[in-house]
Amino acid sequence: MLLEDNIITFVKNELKKIQKVLSPNKPQCLEFEREDDEQRSSSREAFMKITVDFLRRMKQEELADRLQTKLQAAVCHRNLKSTLKKKFQCVFEGIAKAGNPTLLNQIYTELYITEGGTAEVNDEHEVRQIETASRKPDRPETTIRQEDIFKASPGRDEPIRTVLTKGVAGIGKTVLTQKYTLDWAEDKANQDIQFIFPFTFRELNVLKEEKFSLVGLVHHFFTETKEAGICSFEDFQVVFIFDGLDECRLPLDFHKTTILTDPRKSTSARLWITTRPAAANQIPPDCVGMVTEVRGFTDPQKEEYFRKRFRDKEQASRIISHIKTSRSLHIMCHIPVFCWITATVLEDVLETREGGQLPKTLTEMYIHFLVVQAKVKKVKYDGGAETDPHWSPESRKMMESLGKLAFDQLQKGNLIFYESDLTECGIDIRAASVYSGVFTQIFKEERGLYQDKVFCFIHLSVQEFLAALHVHLTFISSGLNLLEEQQTTSWWFKPSLHQSAVNKALQSPNGHLDLFLRFLLGLSLQTNQTLLRGLLTQTGSSSQTNQETVQYIKEKLSEDLSAEKSINLFHCLNELNDRSLVEEIQQSLRSGSLSTDKLSPAQWSALVFILLSSEEDLDVFDLKKYSASEEALLRLLPVVKASNKALLNGCNLSAGMKSQYCKLETLRLSGCNLSDRSCEALSSVLRSQSSSLIELDLGNNNLQDSGLKLLFSAVESPKCTILRVEPAGVRWLRPGLRKYSCQLTIDTNTVNTNLQLSDNNRKVTQVEEVQSYPDHPDRFDYWEQLLCRNGLTGRCYWEVEWRGRVDISVSYRSIRRKGGRDWLFGYNDQSWSLSCSDDGPQSVWHNDRLTPISSSSSSSSSVSNRAAVYVDCPAGTLSFYRVSSDTLIHLHTFNTTFTQTLYPGFRFWSPGSSVSLC
Repeated sequence: MLLEDNIITFVKNELKKIQKVLSPNKPQCLEFEREDDEQRSSSREAFMKITVDFLRRMKQEELADRLQTKLQAAVCHRNLKSTLKKKFQCVFEGIAKAGNPTLLNQIYTELYITEGGTAEVNDEHEVRQIETASRKPDRPETTIRQEDIFKASPGRDEPIRTVLTKGVAGIGKTVLTQKYTLDWAEDKANQDIQFIFPFTFRELNVLKEEKFSLVGLVHHFFTETKEAGICSFEDFQVVFIFDGLDECRLPLDFHKTTILTDPRKSTSARLWITTRPAAANQIPPDCVGMVTEVRGFTDPQKEEYFRKRFRDKEQASRIISHIKTSRSLHIMCHIPVFCWITATVLEDVLETREGGQLPKTLTEMYIHFLVVQAKVKKVKYDGGAETDPHWSPESRKMMESLGKLAFDQLQKGNLIFYESDLTECGIDIRAASVYSGVFTQIFKEERGLYQDKVFCFIHLSVQEFLAALHVHLTFISSGLNLLEEQQTTSWWFKPSLHQSAVNKALQSPNGHLDLFLRFLLGLSLQTNQTLLRGLLTQTGSSSQTNQETVQYIKEKLSEDLSAEKSINLFHCLNELNDRSLVEEIQQSLRSGSLSTDKLSPAQWSALVFILLSSEEDLDVFDLKKYSASEEALLRLLPVVKASNKALLNGCNLSAGMKSQYCKLETLRLSGCNLSDRSCEALSSVLRSQSSSLIELDLGNNNLQDSGLKLLFSAVESPKCTILRVEPAGVRWLRPGLRKYSCQLTIDTNTVNTNLQLSDNNRKVTQVEEVQSYPDHPDRFDYWEQLLCRNGLTGRCYWEVEWRGRVDISVSYRSIRRKGGRDWLFGYNDQSWSLSCSDDGPQSVWHNDRLTPISSSSSSSSSVSNRAAVYVDCPAGTLSFYRVSSDTLIHLHTFNTTFTQTLYPGFRFWSPGSSVSLC
């Protein structure tokens, strides 16, 4: 009997669940209980199959089809999660197919992801982008956790369907998508999603000769969906992830694409695309709902990574301290892959050379990294001992081949390579597989869906280092300069290798050879060549050659170079162990004897480099410390850009803007204490025939009505080129309060049930019939009141028309919705009200105190039943007006300090009373 009772209970429970899932309002995908083990899930599947069979016998074909579809989807859902969990629960940190896998959840360090920005192209060298970002002081930004990537930010009504995430190579974009998918597969997050389908463009590139529908593509990559017979995903919550748009070799043309379905049709599918910055503009901006950026590790996250990596606290602290002493290493550690390279190198150095000097420059770091890999090969694959020479003839040949591949593909801009790319470089595909199996931490092989091979270096910087090594090895072994278009093998021109490299790097508009140049020059140092003994059969540059290179770089610094190019040349001098220019300026700064009147262009560049490399906060930069001259402003402009606030004086801005040669397009003078007198000069500029100004920001300045009149007439001039005025458009320049107008929206969740909405929720009327509004905790349950959705910030103005007896109010949102007289608008310390009747405004209320309105203000035959409200939140003023044609009649002003956000509201005292939003 016990068995029978258990079976009957099981059947009853399952039938109740089936009845629920067959409801039309339930999602298409039937989810098994998360705590179900495999045996229980199998029992449920078997019972549902029996139920489907019985429904068909009962001729309930529609119900049977619906249940079978949901059953198949549920089985597919569970199997897909199982597959993705196996695929992503382990990662090879920087390693390809050999080595020890690490649990992703164990080593995952939260990345710094920010919302905002645009999908505009940024094709600067990514190390340059990292350096630029590192110089920016902390500014308020919207940060996002990976599990919330599709969640709309506060104040955004529309759901986010398409997210574009950009970030430099190695910053963690791929691991980010893997963590998002793993959390879903392990039931930790985003369980409203039924299916996640992660694709990589590396895999898709292999199929570029094939033709697939989207469903066909899903079936090919995720066979669980094909086995379940799912041929449409329209009724499911689905996320498609496409990782690595920058690696796409498929044609992307959004204007000539054949349209198969209506793109305007709503869909529940979400799309997540990741890319490096240079490819971000391949997708039109109107196709992207939100742009996010992976910034990599913040300074605290760098420390967290190394403390996780090294269990020995003393060792971790020493490594963190060392990285902080080298500006270039500290900046590069924003990139997670570089943190891994650094950890690999420093761990080896500390183990093999107790008390030895740790590498300080990028070239030293990458040479050590290469040596570590050679050691691993010698011991692990060749059966050698730790003390044996690292480099064998076979290892040298491998490294020469990889260097040639790195250099050839760097020139073409390729980061991933297919069989055809390897063939062009003279590398056999079988040899490439051997290289990736041996030098697993340098060169890796990946396999797509059909086991097609894709190769790449573990990071762009490794490719650049090997490319520089190839150029260096070629030159010292044959005298051939691979950077010269007309080749020469004359040994009389040894310095020409470095000089041509400097010239080539400076000619690049986006700094694509910046890091390559640093590595090439660093390889010329005798100390670095000693580290590579065995790989280098002969040494290259002499100290005299290096000194000539140093002198050549200093000559280039005397030219009119951009700040970014100058900064990279200083990094190059650092690689060559020459800090003379920097130390000269630092000594002058320390002694207080720096005279900017006598600085050469190279010394100005050194000053910029020092200020930008300093660990001191650049929140406020005072130009007067160095010079108040216009030349100083221009020379130190990179520092000004990197600061939150720059204190400028005597820079001839007004005179400069009046010049016919002025090409200034954007002028932001928010909060600069401008007065009405400032508007005279500015209006003159705006009327000028030569003005190129397009955007003007004058927010938070006390310009007075007289100043605004001048500016408004100038902007209306046909000669004015202004397209955008902040903070609120050209209307902001109009005198008076109406420039602060805001559009009110009634919060329907707060409306009392005796209030009726009409005119598209723009009119509210008190009625005797109870309205059928759904229950909501924000609804006023007794008093006939409501609030608007608009939280008021800054300065705001609005107008309303009333009929009957009403209160026009503002209130904190925390005002109670249930209770007695104390929670009427104006009867507590959380709200302020203007009481009106058909005879006009009668009184104002706050904290249960009445202040009557004077009869002269409230009664006039020429005024309408229209009131205006103006609030200046920062100043703590709230004013009520009565509107007469275009004139505002002041009724009363409250002066206080607002401690919470204000919301407009209305109170109605008798049936028939109404308010209309204007």
